[in-house]
Amino acid sequence: MKNKYIIAFFVLGVIVTSIGALFKITHLEIGIFTGNLLITLGVFIKVIAAILFIIKLFSNNNNDFLNK
Repeated sequence: MKNKYIIAFFVLGVIVTSIGALFKITHLEIGIFTGNLLITLGVFIKVIAAILFIIKLFSNNNNDFLNK
């Protein structure tokens, strides 16, 4: 997986978490989508992105991985 996909996955998690926080503040519910669900989903997406990044970081033999 390329670095740009991992970054995009992490940004998606940030967006979902932000929308969940907005739902919590305004007490908004759209069907099954509540603030709690969106915040949990966003944090889960960010954790998966972080795990993918760590795996890629340790499995890459190239020394200039972070300088690309």
